[in-house]
Amino acid sequence: MHQGNQTTISGFFLLGLTVGSEQQLLIFTLFLCMYLVTMLGNLLIILAIISDTYLHSPMYFFLANLSFTDICFTTTTVPKLLADIQSQNPTISFIGCLAQMYFFMLLVDLDNFLLAAMAYDRYIAICHPLHYVALLSPKRCALLVVIPWVISNIVSVLHLSLLSRLPFCGQRVVPHFFCDLEPILRLACSDTQINNLLILIVGGTVIFIPFSFILVSYALIGTAVLAVPSAKGKWKTFSTCGSHLTAVSLFYGSIVGVYFLPASSYSAERDKVAAVMYTVVTPMMNPFIYSLRNKDMKRALRRILSKKLFWGGW
Repeated sequence: MHQGNQTTISGFFLLGLTVGSEQQLLIFTLFLCMYLVTMLGNLLIILAIISDTYLHSPMYFFLANLSFTDICFTTTTVPKLLADIQSQNPTISFIGCLAQMYFFMLLVDLDNFLLAAMAYDRYIAICHPLHYVALLSPKRCALLVVIPWVISNIVSVLHLSLLSRLPFCGQRVVPHFFCDLEPILRLACSDTQINNLLILIVGGTVIFIPFSFILVSYALIGTAVLAVPSAKGKWKTFSTCGSHLTAVSLFYGSIVGVYFLPASSYSAERDKVAAVMYTVVTPMMNPFIYSLRNKDMKRALRRILSKKLFWGGW
């Protein structure tokens, strides 16, 4: 039916962020600064956790993995965005687009699973503190990271294997600043019902199950906290979860804004704003969220920075 209009597509044209030419330098500088802060902040978190033996615990193990994932996650989209802002012809090859989508889907799913693993860590620490070491042994912690890598890889490959079979017509303008699955599917000139069904079932499951696990974990934590007799004790117990709850709210709030609103309310501009939130803002904020109210992390970071300043002086 569409064979007459079908073409072999070599690449896509990324519309990027809608800004005037006089604002390009400002936007470029803003995103460059955000990217550098993200890289530096998350690298410092990883170095602090590796160098400080006091931070060699399951909670910080998951945090280090989250920081590494955030570095990769941001690097998947922001450098290309910065290059496109400066370019008069912001294109991406078909293979490059598939590669970007693969890493993007892989890393966003990993973030999702790691947030669930961190919720499990808080649940065990608060509700079963005497069994913490046994339930979160090094082997189990490793499995809680390795298994999400495997699942995320399978999901990403599944999406891309179906997408790569689709025919694309002459239209190749992507109203986004990176190759995301839904905008690319809208350019296909054949039926994408199976792809949309896969997004709904597999993608929804990958998001819904960890998110539900987080909700259940915090419901049980809340029950345990309410059983603490003093108000000060309640606050002290629950305050250990504050950073994680903030990160969860930022991440899932923007995810819902992109993927789980009705298709009839689709807006390219709204999707761009929400995508900036979870691809740029959230990874940048995570080091601040997890370090500003954490005395152990602040101590480890001060130690690293003082060493750098000491050696810099030499």
